[in-house]
This record gives sequence, structure tokens and C-alpha cells, in this order.
Amino acid sequence: MLAKRVIPCLDVDKGRVVKGTSFVDLVDAGDPIELAQRYDQEGADEVVFLDITATSDDREPTIRLASRASEQLRIPYTVGGGMSDLARMRQIVAAGADKVSVCSAALKDPSIIDRAARAFGSQAVIVAIDAKRVGKADKWVCYLAGGRIATDVDAVAWAEEAARRGAGEILLTSMDRDGTKEGFDLALTRAVSRVVPIPVIASGGVGTLEHFAEGILEGEADAVLAASVFHFGTFTIRQVKEYMASQGIPVRLDF
Repeated sequence: MLAKRVIPCLDVDKGRVVKGTSFVDLVDAGDPIELAQRYDQEGADEVVFLDITATSDDREPTIRLASRASEQLRIPYTVGGGMSDLARMRQIVAAGADKVSVCSAALKDPSIIDRAARAFGSQAVIVAIDAKRVGKADKWVCYLAGGRIATDVDAVAWAEEAARRGAGEILLTSMDRDGTKEGFDLALTRAVSRVVPIPVIASGGVGTLEHFAEGILEGEADAVLAASVFHFGTFTIRQVKEYMASQGIPVRLDF
């Protein structure tokens, strides 16, 4: 089994890291580069920067952030938010990002996934899915613009299409669980993981060390992503990885 990744996520708004619950009630969590450097030193496998208002504000993603990260970080990093076309993605990759994450633009025009995969390689293209449960059945729909606009697109079917079009990974966030510290939506994570041949990053809801392991063992994800438990000092990357290793999950500890 390949090593499973632990990925801190930094939601960025106006140059600062913020965190809320179910995508609202945001509080300041610090400087994005300073936090990312700390996670790099602690042994994070990657970091993700998401400009959470770039799409809703209809502006370009933060090129300066991508450039600063390339100068300060040793680990791979992803930039998402505002990736409305190939030109904006190209700017972020040119600034040094290893991967770009696209969400709203791909739902509006799925062919952008094909074009991005051809331009940068599938390994550099992450399709982010912000999903919310509909009713009591195991059905989830996708949301646009940082969780602000509902669609009728089935999240599991959309993940399948994204993979088929050339996405290299799926960043799967449960809007119902985001910031709640109640654990991943394991049914959602498992449903997507079982229908796509590419890695799935579980996101939304981590509150305990057990939740990280559950995302891998029960959710069948390839990586686990969290924000507030890292930003506010609940756990270190090392603590998370040591716990995962104790549960028989292969992780990279040689840092």
C-alpha cells in the first residue's frame, strides 16, 4: 500500500488564512506562508491554498501567494480559487505551484478539465468538489462559488466524469461536516473513492485523531485534509502521522 498523505488546507481571504463552519462564520487563523512553512517543517506531505472568495468576487487568484510559496516551501503545494480559465491556471503554474485546483469553472464547462490535463498533465490538475447531502438517502449535490450556489449535479457522478476527463485527483469536501469536528462524511468519501481510479482527498469535519484514520480505513481515501485542528494547535502533523501509523496506515515519517 502506498503511503497515505496528510495535507493541511489553508483557506485564504484577503491575504489571511480563515476558518469557519460549513463555509461561514470565518475567523482569522494567521499568515498563509508562515503557517505553510510550519507545516512543511512538521512533515506535511503537501499543502493546499484555497482563495475562497476569488470565484465569488470574479477576480484572479493570488499570483503573489503562489510565488511566495515557491520561494519558501520544500513540499508540493496546490493553489485553488478563481481558476476560471486556462490562462489563470497557467499563471499559477508559472508562479511555481505544483498543482491547480478547479471547482466552479469545471462544473460550468467540464471541458476545462480536458484542456488543463493536456496543458499541464493530469498530475497537476485537482478537481475540487464541494458536496452537500440531499435528504436522508446517500445522495449529494455539488455547490459552486465556495459553497454559495447549489446545483443539481450529483457529486458522485461528477467525480466519475472529472476522472474520465483527465483530473489527477479529487479534493472532496463535505459541506455538512466542514468545521464541525464530527468526522468526515465517510459514506460520501467511500462512494466517490469506489467509482474513480484516481486519488481522493477527504476533507471536511476532522476533530480527533481517530477521524484521520477513519478517512483512510473506512472512507477509503488516499489522503486526508484538515484545517482548524492544525491552525489552532489541536494536533501537529507528527501527532497525526504517528497515530495513523499506529493504526496500520503507511505514512511518511522520515522528516
